[in-house]
Amino acid sequence: MDFKKAFETNRETWNKKVAIHSESDFYNLEEFKKGKNSLHSYELGALGDVSGKSLLHLQCHFGQDTLSWVRMGARCTGIDLSEEGICLAKELNLELGLDAAFVCCNVLDTSEFIKEQFDIVFTSFGAICWLPDLQPWAQMISERLKQGGVFYIADFHPIPWMFDYTENPPVLKYGYQQKEAIYEEYNGTYADESSAMISKDFTWNHSLGEVITSLAKAGLAIDYLNEYDATPYNIFPGLKKNKNGMFEFETSKYPLVFEVKAIKK
Repeated sequence: MDFKKAFETNRETWNKKVAIHSESDFYNLEEFKKGKNSLHSYELGALGDVSGKSLLHLQCHFGQDTLSWVRMGARCTGIDLSEEGICLAKELNLELGLDAAFVCCNVLDTSEFIKEQFDIVFTSFGAICWLPDLQPWAQMISERLKQGGVFYIADFHPIPWMFDYTENPPVLKYGYQQKEAIYEEYNGTYADESSAMISKDFTWNHSLGEVITSLAKAGLAIDYLNEYDATPYNIFPGLKKNKNGMFEFETSKYPLVFEVKAIKK
């Protein structure tokens, strides 16, 4: 397929999403400006004290997580495909008096724009579904990590992405290891379903086997792979908030989140 066209379609959609997301309760930008940390227990527990460490945040949207790591003492660079997202990230960085750097580029082209190597490369939630092939992604991660550096991802588990959520109830439609792109058009966004915008998305499903094998082939040693029934985001139909403020199904039949931590050899 024409990947350039797919990336361009996604870029246009994400540019439109930025203004809507920045005004949404989902991202709660005003509370963030007052000091609220946008990170969750998974990533905070995995990376711990980041003081003085250099961190590259892949697919950072408009930079809330990047700036949260900066507030915790890391030296951060965030990258994203959306010009509007990077523009807002830079505005927030300036407004909050922080010192993050932000670069607009396709995540697969990161090494063309950034030559520094980092202590940590980080990505999370709704990231890898935008990539057709994880091997160049993993190779880029290896290139940008220092020897002994840490890669960490927390993302939605591939099983929930097998369902078509434009149907009610959701229909099992896509393959766990499906190679073909999934194209969808729908009203609104996950952060504001009542928005008048039309989202047009090309996404790809990736199995956990593909994630792990891609990282291993790129020279990263897997520290752990964990799977969880609870997600910090209420984005799948039928989820209920649990006592920890996470969202899960009343009867857990499959995991909703996975995390991987890996070390560059």
